[in-house]
Amino acid sequence: MRGMTWNHSRGHDPLVAASAAWQARTGQEILWDQRSLQDFESYPVEDLARRYDLIVIDHPHVGQVADSGCLVALDTAIDAATLAEIAAGSVGGSYESYHWKGHQWALPVDAAAQVQAWVPSRIDAPVADWTALAALAAEGRASLPLRPPHSLMSLFTLCGVAGVALAPEDDDLFPAEAARAYDLLTALAGRVDPAAYEMDPIAMFEDMARPDSRLAVVPLIYGYVSYAIAGFRPELVRFADIPALGHGPSGSTLGGTGMAVSAYASDPAGAAAFAAWVSGGAVQRDLVAPHGGQPGHADAWTADSVNAATHDFYRATRATLDRAWIRPRHHGYMAFQHAASERLNAALRAGEPADQVIAALNQLYRRAP
Repeated sequence: MRGMTWNHSRGHDPLVAASAAWQARTGQEILWDQRSLQDFESYPVEDLARRYDLIVIDHPHVGQVADSGCLVALDTAIDAATLAEIAAGSVGGSYESYHWKGHQWALPVDAAAQVQAWVPSRIDAPVADWTALAALAAEGRASLPLRPPHSLMSLFTLCGVAGVALAPEDDDLFPAEAARAYDLLTALAGRVDPAAYEMDPIAMFEDMARPDSRLAVVPLIYGYVSYAIAGFRPELVRFADIPALGHGPSGSTLGGTGMAVSAYASDPAGAAAFAAWVSGGAVQRDLVAPHGGQPGHADAWTADSVNAATHDFYRATRATLDRAWIRPRHHGYMAFQHAASERLNAALRAGEPADQVIAALNQLYRRAP
């Protein structure tokens, strides 16, 4: 069989290790190809399904792929007890995020949300209060990735930080109160190095981990456990819950990845069996985590051994993950995400007023197919 994942050690190395163990158990070989983070966030899953048996996907694609019929509904291929164990170990809404129209379209193999990253050699502690960030950004010591779609992800998260509820089922995704979140984003984006508009999380972590970098904290960024492992890069990055604004770390935009099975797979039953096995608690804790993965199962997130190897990456961010927000997943959302990210960045660069931008984003949401 062949699988497709994304080209970072976190997304590739644990699957190679798991596939080697699977072959030793079953005799079945699985070879993995990789695509860029940008492709991972935008490339049509339907095209991949015609070329690969196993596909690592992002949950906002679920509505589109469910309608296309290109994936196996895993609840029809995996027994209920096995699915229940994986669901019980879900970190936040990771398992739920792949459930759509009564079926389970992928299983979480990686759990993530926007969290806070900080460098202990440059700042004494993570930032607890959002209001402390302006001064750090003005000094060049704070930033956030603004390359699409990450600017939009930060707007979503800041709605949660500001206590603003989004409405995926309504015609307008953003209520008028979302203007407060936009103002928070504008205030920070206006102070950071403009290079942030060309940076995704990986690029920002690579910059942050350079010995000569001044960057001390990134308040909203998808967590990458690799950078919390000593020796991965010259400078160690640690992680924490997102800064609060009057209440706890609520509303961070959920990320992570799920393992899906192509409807065109040469051996759908074998592919589904691997997906279930690699998503289980024991494999996630004992195989995925030690090989640089970022597990999707709580058995790994609570393990002393896993946290000791990652400077408490998991315990330090769990509250943010457990209270994260699941993006819309209907067919048409991905087109909105792309268009809205571009529109938001144009607004941030131009300093457009909040009410005008929120109205424009809602108009794009209504127009999405």
